[in-house]
Amino acid sequence: MAMLITGVLLWSLVHLMKSVTPGLRASIQDAIGEGPHKGLVALLLLVSLALIIFGWRSTPAEFVYDPPAWGRHANMTLMFVAILLLGAAQGSSRIRQWIRHPMLTGVLIWAVGHLLANGDNKSLMLFGGLGLWALVSIITVSRNEGAWVKPAKVASVARELLSLVIATILYAILMLVHPWIAGVPVVGG
Repeated sequence: MAMLITGVLLWSLVHLMKSVTPGLRASIQDAIGEGPHKGLVALLLLVSLALIIFGWRSTPAEFVYDPPAWGRHANMTLMFVAILLLGAAQGSSRIRQWIRHPMLTGVLIWAVGHLLANGDNKSLMLFGGLGLWALVSIITVSRNEGAWVKPAKVASVARELLSLVIATILYAILMLVHPWIAGVPVVGG
């Protein structure tokens, strides 16, 4: 469990540095240069992902709470919404007219969905920790950016339909590879 906790904390701290301690981030970047700073951030994020993956795989599941009977189905629905939001963050979208931080909101929805479906210690650490990171990021980034100015440009209907198709394909792929990623089948398990 220590490896999983360390990975979630490292991921969160590296990402939050920009919005919570911008002065410290700037001083590090000034000291080592922009290129090396980006490389260091990328390396730390890769290390955090490795810690999360190996920590998840090596931690035995111990149940902390009983998820609701409908939690698995809710998670499957929320996952599609989360994937759609992650895609909306990549370009112009009508979703960006309603949601200020679609990527972070997508991560938060992903986390909540998984907490509804899983009641074990490692799920609580991973999804609870990353959900908390996403929530804190939404708050701190919004605070730093000031008043929200909605994007003037919206996507065409064709672009929105393409986003739906891509989200559907990614959703199907994730359902198929989930047993290899997380060790748990989405359906039939």
